[in-house]
Amino acid sequence: MSPETKNLTLVILSLALGAFAIGTSEFAAMGLLPWYAADLGVTEPEAGHVISAYALGVVVGAPITSILGARLPRRRYLAGLIAAYGLLNLLAAVLPGFGTLVATRFLAGLPHGGYLGVAMLMAADALPREMRAKGVTQVLLGLTVANIVGVPVASALGQAFGWRAGFALPGLLALIAGFLIWRFAPRQGVPADARPMQELAALANPRVVLTLMVGVVGSGGMFAVYAYLSAAMLATSQPPGWAVPAMLSAFGIGSTLGSIAAARMTIRLGAKRATLALILLAMVAQGFAALVVGSWPLMVLSSFILGLPSVFIPLQTRLMDVAGRAQSMAAAMNHAAFNAANALGPWVAGMALTAGWGWQSPGLVGIGLSVLGLLALAVVALHDRSSGHSLRPGLPG
Repeated sequence: MSPETKNLTLVILSLALGAFAIGTSEFAAMGLLPWYAADLGVTEPEAGHVISAYALGVVVGAPITSILGARLPRRRYLAGLIAAYGLLNLLAAVLPGFGTLVATRFLAGLPHGGYLGVAMLMAADALPREMRAKGVTQVLLGLTVANIVGVPVASALGQAFGWRAGFALPGLLALIAGFLIWRFAPRQGVPADARPMQELAALANPRVVLTLMVGVVGSGGMFAVYAYLSAAMLATSQPPGWAVPAMLSAFGIGSTLGSIAAARMTIRLGAKRATLALILLAMVAQGFAALVVGSWPLMVLSSFILGLPSVFIPLQTRLMDVAGRAQSMAAAMNHAAFNAANALGPWVAGMALTAGWGWQSPGLVGIGLSVLGLLALAVVALHDRSSGHSLRPGLPG
């Protein structure tokens, strides 16, 4: 292996490690929910505010970090963001009180979208043009592997040593990633074509905004179910100690396989048709999750099925087509949209649980949000047709 190839590999691995830390922290918060709820003396629906606070942090932070980072060298920008992410996770692990946990999780969400969006661009630019997609995929692999390995490990640590250990793990990993990025990433100047206000213009593009809305409501159903899976399993069945980590890992395996399948569907069907098919599949998965509450083996299976419909892939493809030069903002805002879904889904499902609708209600809430996702997708199709942007058959759109 040549020195250049070795250094490139280290850069990609460093960026992917940061994505792994982010994925572990984000989803471990859902798996650890029963434990920090009990320790901090709050109900499960109230503990869901921890998840929603993080998601809102991503929504707020994505456009802000994209604008502020447009005039910064990518190496400093990425190393700084992921290091701040690590420190905030460690603060969440050590500071007392429920309100403090909610606040630190909100702050930890701020660097999420900006880091992942620019990390994908750096990985793509580090490779020859014909291999750019490979760099993006390698960074995103950190997120999917986090659900298979990182989240179950964080959950197991939380059960064995207390929930705070589950937040400390991704915090340490993020700090390591920040050091590696600072050490190995290329020392580049500010991009010559960096225009912060041009990035902001993406938020005024109706095709971008409508696409993001599909992600917000269309994915909210998945988060409504996933956020309370661990709590529902523990409340309605008597699973062995390994069942919760196995359920979280099953979701990660499903989402990894689903991402691969979604990419192929998007290439074959186009972004809108692939999104339609995946939202319909998500409705089936959410209905199945509601039906099997009380049977922990079937709940593990439902977690796997819930991970299969990866709507993120076709929507990211569409955003690349409609965002013009504001690619950084579009990439960051796609993560923001899915974290808005992460805030919306648990919040609505939490209200259903508080109202006494039972542990099946998150699945029913999920179906309702998916229906709204279908309506949003219909608005996207009508807008494309009315504005003359309908694409020829066989092309993504």
